[in-house]
Amino acid sequence: MKKAKIYYARMDEFWTKEEKLKYLENLNWYDVDWQEIKPDKNNNWLTDGLENDFDNFIAIGSKEVKKQKDPNPQVIFKLFSLGVASNRDEWVFSFCDNDLQDKIKTFIQNYNIEVSRYFQQPSKPDIETFIDTDSSFIKWTDRLKLALERKEFLLFDNLKIRNCFYRPFIKQYIYFDHLLNQRRYQQHIIFPTPETEKENQVIWIKVGTEIPMFALSINYIPDLLPQGGSQCFPFYTYNEDGTNRQENITDWALKQYQNHYQDTTITKWDIFYYIYAVLHHPHYRERYAANLKRELPRIPFAPQFHPFVIAGKRLAEIHINYEKQPEYHLKHLENKDLPIDWRVEKMRLSKDKTQIKYNDFLTLTGIPSAVFLYRLGNRSALDWIIDQYQVTTDKRSEITNDPNRLDDEQYIVRLIKQIITVSLETVEIVNNLPDLGLPKD
Repeated sequence: MKKAKIYYARMDEFWTKEEKLKYLENLNWYDVDWQEIKPDKNNNWLTDGLENDFDNFIAIGSKEVKKQKDPNPQVIFKLFSLGVASNRDEWVFSFCDNDLQDKIKTFIQNYNIEVSRYFQQPSKPDIETFIDTDSSFIKWTDRLKLALERKEFLLFDNLKIRNCFYRPFIKQYIYFDHLLNQRRYQQHIIFPTPETEKENQVIWIKVGTEIPMFALSINYIPDLLPQGGSQCFPFYTYNEDGTNRQENITDWALKQYQNHYQDTTITKWDIFYYIYAVLHHPHYRERYAANLKRELPRIPFAPQFHPFVIAGKRLAEIHINYEKQPEYHLKHLENKDLPIDWRVEKMRLSKDKTQIKYNDFLTLTGIPSAVFLYRLGNRSALDWIIDQYQVTTDKRSEITNDPNRLDDEQYIVRLIKQIITVSLETVEIVNNLPDLGLPKD
């Protein structure tokens, strides 16, 4: 049987929709410059931009290894996990723990009403036609529907209210529950208890093809993130009760680094920080941008090891402890005709990106341009703060999430200044990373 050949042609990626449609209308198929394409070893057909030397580096993790449950896999991290997929963010996330308690108690009460109503039916009704689908009453998922069919009641547990990272540098509370979160994945053995947040660290990596990869060191349960999701590489894993702490970097990886650098003093924490620095390196991110959209990172051996460890450790320190960093000095422009007001509804960045209109009373000015060089995906860290710290109301459920703190009214202003400090130091560290020894092209 004769093997088929596949040919491919593309339009300019910067063309508008209208330009592409017009081109197709007037296209003479015989004039197209077709290029034969062949898949690579990973069965990727569109390999433009992929660098083959990427395959020579050590895999940070492997889905195949996870499935096989190899006790000594030849990867850096034994276990990794997606962030939490709640499928009902408006119900199980909140900036305010008291607000979250109220929402969850209402949700559980409403759900238990449905279970009781289901119990009372003389015959087993069709779930889809039986349940109340009003989003302001309950947000259903397939797992919750199965629980209803099993006539499983829920009880509120205050210990399930946990800290989480909803977006980069955006801390909220989550009700961390196996039913009210559609998928917890492995987060229940990465951060099983609040106590584990004090010692465990995770490299939270944005994956997928929609936006550029980024890495952020965190110490709380992370959200899955939209546009492709996120993967988490923890230093420790535990049993579900927080016992049986295990280092997650493999002994095989430790031996690889010690042998390569002829240094038996290298530790697993050194490797963790080394990786974190490499994932920030501009040359690495630029050269392997296409690879990183297709697969998990692979980590090269740099000519020097310890400078990356030092840089990665400092990056992790300021990223995890961002709320403890010094406040960058911004000038306050206050409207003297209005009373002092620290409440945010929706902040706005000026066109020249030097000012934030905080509210009608306050404008913050003097933002340095270098702040916007620290990017996490398609936004800078400061952009994430401006975008997320606003009062929002979900259209379907009409649930409001308010980031303002009654007990700490200046928190958001202080946070803006601290994120600027973190961004500036991150840019400085990244710009001074040593050469990775990669091809220059």
